[in-house]
This record gives sequence, structure tokens and C-alpha cells, in this order.
Amino acid sequence: MYDRPKTPFQAERIAQEVELVKAYGLRNKRELWKAQATLRKYRQASRKMLAAVSVGEAPPEADAILNRLKKFGMMKEEGDLDAILSMKMTDILERRLQTQVYRQGLASSLKQARQFITHGHIQVSGRRVTVPGYLVRRGEEMTIDYYRSSPMAQEGHPERASRIPRVEG
Repeated sequence: MYDRPKTPFQAERIAQEVELVKAYGLRNKRELWKAQATLRKYRQASRKMLAAVSVGEAPPEADAILNRLKKFGMMKEEGDLDAILSMKMTDILERRLQTQVYRQGLASSLKQARQFITHGHIQVSGRRVTVPGYLVRRGEEMTIDYYRSSPMAQEGHPERASRIPRVEG
């Protein structure tokens, strides 16, 4: 689920969206809007829970949301409800399988990472995953590899990247 921007023509917002689409190799702005909607949902829930805590009530779903964000690696282990409000969209986009494949050096570009995923050349925890927007959990990061029956799994394949991890800041 996602929402389109309420004002369609804002030069500054459009420039930021185009920059993020290019930086993360997204297919279109809809994928960006989905990440925005996810972030908006967590921020809204955090604001409601912070309001309940200030009144004196202890919301039980606070731990569930915090554990989920920590499990997906979008927050640090010592994060709290205030940390949810300081999350950025890049925190969500970095957890996408497409970005993880590129960062781990399985593909030479973000577009190639997307292609490898959609063509079924990538596996996560032994399962073939064909969705570039799949959110990778913290424990699954090191299990991302070429699918075992894929031609990319052979060492001599010409399109196979040299598996040099990339860190971009």
C-alpha cells in the first residue's frame, strides 16, 4: 500500500525522489512511495505509543514494533520509540534484497542486482527469492548467494561479479 504525493508538481520533492530512485536502482517512484508509506506507518504508531506512555499507559504493541524493526536491521539494538521518529527512508531502502545483493558484491550494479533477482539467480537462506523489494532480516544477510541450480553459481560465468563488498555512505 502506498499514497501518491498530494501535490504532484514540487520541483524539490521530485528531484529528491529521482535521486533516491537512481541511488537505489528502483524501477519507479511507486517503490519509493511504498517505502515512504512503511516509514509513515511506523512513525505514526510510535507517536501514538509515545502519547500513551506520557499519559501513563504502557502500550503492549511497543515491544512488538521495536522487535520487528530490530529484526529487520532498520534500528540499532538499543533503539527505543524515539529512535523510530528519527528513522530515514534510506534505512528501509538499504534493507531491500536488491540493495543487499549489490552491497555484497554479487552484482556489478544495482540494475544488474535487480535483474539477477527477478530472473531467479539469487537465494536467501536456501530459498529462491524473485522479489527485489524483499526486506532482508539481519540474520539472513550472510545467507544471500547465487541460487544453486543457476548458471551464475558457476565460478567461470562471465557475468558473475568478483564479490567485493561495497560500502557507500
